[in-house]
Amino acid sequence: MAARGFRLSVTQRSLLVVAILAVAFFGYWATSRSSGATPPPSSASAPVPATAADAQKQLAELKIADRTGMDGYSREKFPHWDSQGSGCDTREVVLKRDGTDVKTVKDCKATSGTWKSVYDDETWTKATDLDIDHMVPLGQAWASGARTWTTEKREQFANDLTRPQLFAVTDNLNQQKSDKAPDQWKPPLVAFWCTYATDWIVVKHYYGLTITQAEKTALTDMLRRC
Repeated sequence: MAARGFRLSVTQRSLLVVAILAVAFFGYWATSRSSGATPPPSSASAPVPATAADAQKQLAELKIADRTGMDGYSREKFPHWDSQGSGCDTREVVLKRDGTDVKTVKDCKATSGTWKSVYDDETWTKATDLDIDHMVPLGQAWASGARTWTTEKREQFANDLTRPQLFAVTDNLNQQKSDKAPDQWKPPLVAFWCTYATDWIVVKHYYGLTITQAEKTALTDMLRRC
């Protein structure tokens, strides 16, 4: 009598497929874990600068008002460096986005790379030589409307990777800028003034922040370099 062929039931075949997929996934996970590579979050693309024409239109729409002062301000009222997924916080995402050949460890800390600061065109090879600058500083936002925002909106503002709000720049320039508006401080790299002005306007316009007349004059002058 001929031997009966070995056949798997539908349930057994399904379990076998699941087992094969599980083994494959574990192999991929183990390889990625051992390599120490951190996949970049999906929001790692740099914002595209606005055109001078668009920025000029938005500038005309901004409300002119005196700054309200810094009473009650603290950086803690703008929760920042939120988690952005894949073990990375906002600062680490910007360092990865703005650098070249950036290498990271498992917790997303940058261990090497090259960064060119847009404010002075200086090149750095240590992440510790860079600050993540808020294009519109937190204190400047506070004095031009953010004092009335919810904490959630201030957190969005401080971690905004969609608008041109966050840049890796030479640390001492970030400290020089502090909370100053363009009528009080401009990047030393004059070639960046056009982009600086359009970015500033885009951020203030999106968040409905006010500007002073002196600030508007400075921005208008900078847009002439576009």
